[in-house]
Amino acid sequence: MVTSVEKSNTNISTLQRFLSIIRHGLLLFGLRNRLAKIGFDINPYYWVQEEFTECLEPVIKGDSSEYTLRYLDIDTVKLITDKGIDFEREQMIDGLKNGQLCIALEYKKDIAAFMFIDFNDFVFNDRLFKLKENEAYILNVWTFHPYRSKNLAAYLRYLSYQLLKSQGINVKYSSIQCFNKSSIKVINKLNSKRLKLYLSIVIFKKFYWNFCVRDYK
Repeated sequence: MVTSVEKSNTNISTLQRFLSIIRHGLLLFGLRNRLAKIGFDINPYYWVQEEFTECLEPVIKGDSSEYTLRYLDIDTVKLITDKGIDFEREQMIDGLKNGQLCIALEYKKDIAAFMFIDFNDFVFNDRLFKLKENEAYILNVWTFHPYRSKNLAAYLRYLSYQLLKSQGINVKYSSIQCFNKSSIKVINKLNSKRLKLYLSIVIFKKFYWNFCVRDYK
């Protein structure tokens, strides 16, 4: 049973959130998200192959044995994403209904971090991405504020690699916004490789442009 994530998350003040954004170098990332909410979504992002070469298990702050990997169902996702999450809640619920997997790190019955994994072809801002049987797409990675700066995002990603490997999936992709310095630091720790740079522009969710700016291959 989830007991305290929602309470802990909503106790974070606006000032604390702003200071956290500054501390982690996410000012441009935050501004981009604000513009997106009013209809101007300009999103330069990297198409990344995670763990391009095998990586070591990340070291976290604290005792890793106190964290448990667990699956989250739709009801639990609804509960923990009620407030304070940057991702669109209904899209996450629809993703679960369409076969996505949600896994999380649990600390003393409290969800500390979660992420989604997609195994099917998907469309991102009017661009189709196809996945093979041995490929998966990682998305919606989130660490709750009380658990940040503990390296949990990298640790959870690493555990997902091991889980996917046991299922015969050895290629993992993700899309990382160029302004999201925290996520870029995480994937760099995990021996990931940038494959392409895209620029997506969406105006009022009616007009879409999504094109490749650079191919790193």
